[in-house]
Amino acid sequence: MTNKQPIIIGSDHAAFELKEKIKTFLSDYGLTVTDIGTKSNASVNYVDFGKKVAKAVSQKEFDKGILLCGTGLGMSMTANRFPQVRAALCSDIFAARMSRLHNDSNILVLGGRVVGDILAFEIIKTWLETPFEGGRHLERIQTIDQ
Repeated sequence: MTNKQPIIIGSDHAAFELKEKIKTFLSDYGLTVTDIGTKSNASVNYVDFGKKVAKAVSQKEFDKGILLCGTGLGMSMTANRFPQVRAALCSDIFAARMSRLHNDSNILVLGGRVVGDILAFEIIKTWLETPFEGGRHLERIQTIDQ
């Protein structure tokens, strides 16, 4: 990856431990990581953290973000309510690649109880390194935004 922009990350309690491992992975990958929480595995409302990351990406404070909760479902639903956010819940490498190539996803969502750390690292690496293809896919994204 040539463009190493800072990235924002957030999780709830169910994915706290995976988030901590991902932060190390991202730092080792050469990215500056802003962690908006949660800071422990004590029970929290995932919506609070989903909104913080989605708002930051929506307002162009960050180009990309990563969200995690137990399944990833709640975070993806929360994030996709924000303008210009294209949050993709991915549990495999192919979905991560296609979410960037065809959908220009700007938030990757992972389920902490669904994917293990090694798979999560591969999904993230693929997601970060896959460019948006543009063309007819850009037209489709613009249609969504209308």
